[in-house]
Amino acid sequence: MATRLETLQIRLQQYINCEAAILGGAQEYMISNRRMTRAGLYKVAEMIQYLEREIEVEKSRQAGTGRNRVFGVIPRDL
Repeated sequence: MATRLETLQIRLQQYINCEAAILGGAQEYMISNRRMTRAGLYKVAEMIQYLEREIEVEKSRQAGTGRNRVFGVIPRDL
């Protein structure tokens, strides 16, 4: 089973491929007199940014760094 980091990296690569297909002209096509539109470039770019952030969070989580690091605190009544 793939780890969360591997899954995120696979999804990121799929979205990058999707972005390349859209930029290559595969966003719209016509069948007879019906026009079909695939995913919008803006949404794909937004998801790429989200996945890149999630990958960085997961890498920092695996390294034991990042903002969700836990410290032990002992309350004292002086």
